Amino acid sequence: MEGLIGTISPPQQWDPTRPTATRPHTTRISIPIHLHLYTNRNSRSRSLSFRRRLNNPSKVAATIISSSLGEDQSPPLVVVGSANADIYVEIDRLPREGETVSAKTGQTLAGGKGANQAVCGGKLSHPTFFIGQLGSDAHARLIAESLGNGGVHLDRVSRNEDAPTGHAVVMLQPDGQNSIIIVGGANMCCWPDQLPAEDVDVIEKAGVVLLQREIPDRVNIQVAKVARAAKVPVILDAGGMDGPLPAELLKLVDILSPNESELGRLTGLPTDSFDQISQAATACHQMGVNQVLVKLGEKGSALFIEGKEPIKQAIIPASKVVDTTGAGDTFTAAFAVALVEGKSHAECMKFAAAAASLCVQVKGAIPSMPERTAVLELLKSL
Repeated sequence: MEGLIGTISPPQQWDPTRPTATRPHTTRISIPIHLHLYTNRNSRSRSLSFRRRLNNPSKVAATIISSSLGEDQSPPLVVVGSANADIYVEIDRLPREGETVSAKTGQTLAGGKGANQAVCGGKLSHPTFFIGQLGSDAHARLIAESLGNGGVHLDRVSRNEDAPTGHAVVMLQPDGQNSIIIVGGANMCCWPDQLPAEDVDVIEKAGVVLLQREIPDRVNIQVAKVARAAKVPVILDAGGMDGPLPAELLKLVDILSPNESELGRLTGLPTDSFDQISQAATACHQMGVNQVLVKLGEKGSALFIEGKEPIKQAIIPASKVVDTTGAGDTFTAAFAVALVEGKSHAECMKFAAAAASLCVQVKGAIPSMPERTAVLELLKSL
């Protein structure tokens, strides 16, 4: 498959503790750096009016990764997953059959668990790559801009003619209830049958690979196999599809991260009490997962490592709670960033709790992802 690239300014090194406003981003641009246009799964990439064609695109990813990192900096976080345009409409009530109703307001924001987690990694000042599928529509540009502005490398984002960008219509009612219609679009139907060599190269050089369940299981399995062969840890956020997790995928995952309801669905066990959650985590161990990181909402989080005592982390109270939409994605991505940076499990959980605390104070998923400096300041104040 041929690789296509636009103009790239070489990234500079940065101190991870410096404010994001002062650190350079190689992808803070209005369109993705690398975009591959597929006419179908087996067709070869075609140019999207980029300036030049490369003979060996797999070397491009390696060059960008190595140039993105200083000598003392940890390897990148690689997120493979979904990207959606979330269309929010505020209505007084749901329409009846055959009825048209007017919305009070409407807003379209970038989202999707994969995109959310990638932006979180980028805003936490850690080198982050996103591998995903977009359509060739306006929603694709919205998502690419949001990812790029979040400091995410977009070298392995693909654009497709045959399907729209994934999107969701979120109908919000005055009592806070919402109804959601999801169109998987390119997230579900535009992945190639086999991972391109360029994607494999990026995954092999990762410090941690982060997956979710809003793309086909077969893709997650391929990614996890590559990561396992390269001895790269894999974290699977269980959010997304409600169906059972393939046994093959579970055995390739180093850390499974569900919330308590997802944990209950995956194991068929109750998760109302901590003892029940512990038993459900043990069931996951028996399925082949060594570590289970459970997000418990207002009750905090707990990490269950097979053969060891659980590690608990209380929430870090927020001064105000505006929107909890992106809290889970923020927690998982922040945990992954701390892990690849060499922090202990307990430190990873505390870092993630601080990031999630800041997240819930801002409306929207991607807009609520906190900057690294804010997280460090919150931790210092505790």
